[in-house]
Amino acid sequence: MDKSKRPFLKSKRPSFRRRLPPIQSGDRIDYRNMSLISRFISEQGKILSRRVNKLTLKQQRLITIAIKQARILSLLPFLNNEKQFERTDEPIARPASLRTRNKST
Repeated sequence: MDKSKRPFLKSKRPSFRRRLPPIQSGDRIDYRNMSLISRFISEQGKILSRRVNKLTLKQQRLITIAIKQARILSLLPFLNNEKQFERTDEPIARPASLRTRNKST
């Protein structure tokens, strides 16, 4: 096939929509800024990775330090396991060795 007879292509470079950075230049990364910090924590309370957050290396380090400081000062929980404490209708299965036995005397 001759080059002149190829179908018309718009552009050789793909056009990507540039995403806005999650942290603006005016935002202070601080342990007291809970609205900012809470965006970078998963539902389980884990710190999200840099790839997921779309942060720079320096920003990720500062976010991690701020989250750890907030946890130490009890502003954030270390774990968020609310599902663990929800009441279920199913009885908990216990091993036979832990069951109480009726002793007749």
